[in-house]
Amino acid sequence: MANTAERPILIVGATGQVARALIERAARHGVAVVAHGRPVLDLEKPAGLGSAIVDIRPAAIINAAAYTAVDKAESEPERAFAINRDGAAALARAAAVLDVPFVHISTDYVYDGDKPAPYVEDDPTAPAGVYGRSKLEGEAAVRAAWGKTIVLRTAWVYSPFGNNFVKTMLRLASERDRLRVVADQVGSPTSALDIAEAILAILPKLEPDRPEAWAGTYHLAGGGEASWCDLARATLEVAAHHGRRAVPVDAITTADYPTPARRPANSRLDTTRLAETFGVRLPPWRDSLEQTVARLVAGAG
Repeated sequence: MANTAERPILIVGATGQVARALIERAARHGVAVVAHGRPVLDLEKPAGLGSAIVDIRPAAIINAAAYTAVDKAESEPERAFAINRDGAAALARAAAVLDVPFVHISTDYVYDGDKPAPYVEDDPTAPAGVYGRSKLEGEAAVRAAWGKTIVLRTAWVYSPFGNNFVKTMLRLASERDRLRVVADQVGSPTSALDIAEAILAILPKLEPDRPEAWAGTYHLAGGGEASWCDLARATLEVAAHHGRRAVPVDAITTADYPTPARRPANSRLDTTRLAETFGVRLPPWRDSLEQTVARLVAGAG
């Protein structure tokens, strides 16, 4: 990768969980970054992205911006595809003009969730909703636009920032005496802070003259597995250790909690390829959850 001491890494998306985690961890490691979202870089207006990015002259581009409203996407597919496919492709084309690595964040929703074991990167994709289809088409679009692209599929992202499941559980536990959470969907809870650390560890290994050694699709997710109910109970258990009141969590089924978009029953991601290629493996999800919940309870989000 180009010398980042002179040229910053561009983070597309300034307010999302992964973007904010990248900004925080880059500062901790002394890595120069520039982060832009709307209006400077608006993925719904792809025509203007290229010139704005060329002016920044980044050493690498990380696309941490996306349309992530899974249920709302069912009623506004045009926006989902405009951002997740067309906007992402425009970013990849800008990376091609600059001849720099392009890192694209994707999702477990590209799978239908019917596999009984963790998904590997070469498993057939079959998204069940608009959001998953828009992200899958975005993957194809960025690969077609630029050969020096790495796609990182992640799942069940939480952090001290923005809106996410862990923060919602803490809020609901302060408002209610009992919670009901789905227990028949299983996945790989993933800290955005861990995602950021992994990306920053991967970037120096993206040798521009050897894209065949690294370009492609990888799974990037927390170690281990859990149901949403498991994650809720673990969140509140950690919070109780920090002085929050304990609230029981009842297990329910997906049928008990219908949503406009179908969620994958299995979102577990096998991360072996990432570990073998880059020597990067995320910590167990419970370890990372403890750190995040401690920050949230302390009000240090």
